[in-house]
Amino acid sequence: MIRPTRQWDRENNLHPIAFCINGIKEKTAYVNEIGKTTDPMKITNIKPILTAPGNIIIIVVKVETDQPGLYGLGCATFTQRPTLVTRAVDEYLKPLLVGRDPTNITDLWHVMMNNSYWRNGPVLNNAISGVDMALWDIKGKAANMPVYDLLGGKTREAAMVYRHADGREPQQVLENVYRYMEQGTRAMRLQLGGYGGRVKDIRNTNAMPTQKAPQATHRMQTMDRLDSAFPGAYYDADAYARSIPPLFEYVRSKIGMELYLLHDIHERLAPIDAIRMAKALEPYRLFFLEDPLAPDQIEYFRRLRQQSATPIAMGELHVNPAEWKPLIQEQLIDFIRAHLSAIGGVTPALKLAATCATFGIRTAWHGPGDVSPIGHAANLHLNLACHNFGIQEFIYMSDVMFEVFPGTPELRNGFLWANDKPGWGVDIDETKAAKYQLDFKTVEWTQSRLPDGTAWTP
Repeated sequence: MIRPTRQWDRENNLHPIAFCINGIKEKTAYVNEIGKTTDPMKITNIKPILTAPGNIIIIVVKVETDQPGLYGLGCATFTQRPTLVTRAVDEYLKPLLVGRDPTNITDLWHVMMNNSYWRNGPVLNNAISGVDMALWDIKGKAANMPVYDLLGGKTREAAMVYRHADGREPQQVLENVYRYMEQGTRAMRLQLGGYGGRVKDIRNTNAMPTQKAPQATHRMQTMDRLDSAFPGAYYDADAYARSIPPLFEYVRSKIGMELYLLHDIHERLAPIDAIRMAKALEPYRLFFLEDPLAPDQIEYFRRLRQQSATPIAMGELHVNPAEWKPLIQEQLIDFIRAHLSAIGGVTPALKLAATCATFGIRTAWHGPGDVSPIGHAANLHLNLACHNFGIQEFIYMSDVMFEVFPGTPELRNGFLWANDKPGWGVDIDETKAAKYQLDFKTVEWTQSRLPDGTAWTP
């Protein structure tokens, strides 16, 4: 156990900030009468860890200090470009930060963000996030407190989650809804054939996340028109748009209005068609409609808000404050869906959550299967500490994740629970992590195309 000591050096009138491991004082930093610190803690090493338990690519950053046994872990997972993130950590952030005091989290975040001059891109943001989350982990461990306590303590016991229910046709979706209800789930996102209605890719084995397919709705294995000059994952936007209102009509007719239901357009529609869907879904009382428009279509959110009362969630692809500030200031969305590592970690997320609270917007942090358990823990600690929490996305967590990452948050009766260990409360078994090698392949599902071959946002 790491904890601070609080004994005075009365002879020299100094106050030690000392870290003890198992009750034995290892190192002391003294603060004099005017608050000047000598011999502060230092960062000694920063390293990225690449692993793929359950065939899901994960990047964890480990920040080590000169305090024996004291290190922090952060999530830097960018599944589509993982090696670029690791190089950014190794070649740029490590030389920048080694030797600095890890307790100055806000300062170090700004140093990392500004050091490249050009900033706010997903590769560097994820690399920065890995370090930033690790620094919060160190801070919590040094104080012997969970991070949520550092942030002001809990505002709730656990975080309500929503799960993904997919299917080839409405009856299969309903069957998965019933299965989740049996597990105590209160909120579900309904899809019909994955994003954009690619129904023929959905089978009984991947219609609902399981240990064998923990990220089912993302695993679009079938590629269309491989012999075409425009290979890709084809889908029919119009057929998809027409299929969703009847899906919700069918499910609501069977379960009533008790459950929270959601849907993710995933930017698969033209803006005017997204507005039309939002209006058509109003009778079915959605908890929210997710990512109806792309980040570069902010002006359309004004039209969407004028036309529909369906709650809107946005932010999964945001990497720059310029993308979310107008949506918040003009109250054009109801939930912020940012991906913590994509915006640079917990430090900017705290500011984002506080800004949203001012405008009556709730949080719904992105929580797909390709987020490490460290990232899920960071989501959860923010959910527990921030009063304006709304809901948390959560995908099935396979047994191997719990083996590699002891302390992974647990899902019980539709709620995600944190442990009370210091920091994030999650560790990594590096020996086990090394057994799960990455299999680098060209990402298929992001090569989405309309029926005529036009490339479209995935």
